[in-house]
Amino acid sequence: MGFDQKYLFKSERLGFRNWLESDIELMSAINADEKVMEFFPAIASKDQTIEFIEKMQKQFKEKGFCYFAVDKLENNEFIGFIGLSEKLFEAEFTPCIDIGWRLSSEEWNKGYAGEGAKRCLEYANEVLKLEKIVSIAPKINVKSEKVMKKIGMEKVLEFEHPLLINDERLRDCVLYQITLNKN
Repeated sequence: MGFDQKYLFKSERLGFRNWLESDIELMSAINADEKVMEFFPAIASKDQTIEFIEKMQKQFKEKGFCYFAVDKLENNEFIGFIGLSEKLFEAEFTPCIDIGWRLSSEEWNKGYAGEGAKRCLEYANEVLKLEKIVSIAPKINVKSEKVMKKIGMEKVLEFEHPLLINDERLRDCVLYQITLNKN
């Protein structure tokens, strides 16, 4: 079996797939990088990473999407995730489908987040037939906000994130949104 069969879809430089057990160590390393986790309350443990991957596998099975595992096509190297996830926490805009990304800091500033997020929006529109996608980040995370703008999303709200309410640094968040065209 060639490499191409394992990808649900591809962008110019990236392959998107469901999670594998072999991703646990690699994603754990990304989740332990303080640069990557700067806009989260804490770095994630290996157990938290396993729990996250299991949640994504379950969501993919039930919904047909998740924060997809992402490989660089040039060498099939795992670099993190880009994709879609259902958000159910209590807020005026939930339940909703969020687009998000978390990549190895070694792969930053190469355009992967924007390229991958654009491709995920196409997948959400053409395959999943979703109507609206949101993206959420703490206001201080200007890098993620830049990606949101780059992929055509518009800021619709600033809010206090209910899961970060006790974190003065992270609780003030932005919500961006894009409405997809039904094909």
